[in-house]
Amino acid sequence: MRGRLRVPGDKSVTHRGLMLLALAEGEGRLFYPLKAGDTLSTARVLRALGAEILEEGPHFLVRGRGLRFQEPEDVLDCGNAGTLMRLLLGLLAGQEGLFAVLTGDASLRRRPMGRVVAPLRAMGARVDGREEGERAPLAVRGAPLRGLRYTLPVPSAQVKSALLLAGLFAEEVTEVEEPTPTRDHTERLFRHFGLPLEAEGRKVRTWRTGPFPAKDLVVPGDFSSAAFFLVAALLVPGSEVVVEGVGLNPTRTGLLTVLKAMGADLEWRVLEGEAGEPVGWVRARYSPLMGVSVDPGLIPLMVDEVPVLAAAAAWAEGETYIPGLSELRVKESDRVRAIAENLRALGVEVEEGPDWLRIRGGGVRPGRVRPFHDHRIAMAFAVAGLPVGVEVEEPHWAEISYPGFFQDLLGLCAAS
Repeated sequence: MRGRLRVPGDKSVTHRGLMLLALAEGEGRLFYPLKAGDTLSTARVLRALGAEILEEGPHFLVRGRGLRFQEPEDVLDCGNAGTLMRLLLGLLAGQEGLFAVLTGDASLRRRPMGRVVAPLRAMGARVDGREEGERAPLAVRGAPLRGLRYTLPVPSAQVKSALLLAGLFAEEVTEVEEPTPTRDHTERLFRHFGLPLEAEGRKVRTWRTGPFPAKDLVVPGDFSSAAFFLVAALLVPGSEVVVEGVGLNPTRTGLLTVLKAMGADLEWRVLEGEAGEPVGWVRARYSPLMGVSVDPGLIPLMVDEVPVLAAAAAWAEGETYIPGLSELRVKESDRVRAIAENLRALGVEVEEGPDWLRIRGGGVRPGRVRPFHDHRIAMAFAVAGLPVGVEVEEPHWAEISYPGFFQDLLGLCAAS
């Protein structure tokens, strides 16, 4: 595999950028956003709430609502997008009098929402749903909110972001404390739009805002998408791949630390920043890898990259131990189980614990893998089997976050 490429826009930044532009006054452009299943769901839902979102080639033009959404005429379908549903709960909780019902596909309706609903209720939000608000569909009736000081029981950028968004409508200060750092795109975008924010150690605070003007936003390439090509280059002999224009936010790049510890030949450089987001390039060259024991503190900084880390571990000499994976049980699939089953299908010895994986590497054999309706599993196991050949069932799941993934992967293979 040889070549240079740019991956689609960052999914997390696209979700949040669309939401804040929809909340702003006036119009702003979102340049180079991700246009894929999850983020198109966000655009569709915000249109139903009265925001005007137009497509201008690869970009979005957004005309915002100035802090006040219109009541939707129908149920809001969040598709497969957990980020959309959780952040939308925070965004709608303080829209006094507005009523909305949120649902999603079968996978999303199984995912836990109580971790967001409980602290929002403590702020005065009126939210109900299946299993007392633990599962969608969820009904929200906007209500007056009061500030909250809340310590996250488990690291979650989505819960943190939902509470910060709700805090923009609350009386008094809303403060969220994290047990360990998580991705900070919401905080960076608050600063970009001039929204109230204070950060102190692992605490972040916000408070009620007045109307704020829209601002253009350039979305960096998604590091989570880049990770598949970087690991593929490490696994295929003779490879060298450069990913350009990719976001290098330090709360997202824990995978680079782990791969370097495994012996990966990686280089990267930050060249510029957009909206407070570091952007640059990463180069990966083929490297024999060694198994490692992963620091659990790094998992929140690479939670979406664990499937492709498992692909690298399958080829590494020796044993790789990955702890701290409880959150992966409640992603688009049970990713711990999905990783273990697919590794076994490729002849890799793996142990699966409640929140850990132990992978004995040395290579994989050709085989057939299942995505379990999960975009990251589909792409990670295409990479895992790339050196020997693999058949990926239902490859269309990759389109949730990366339309054209397989074309880009094959293009780099052809370039060699």
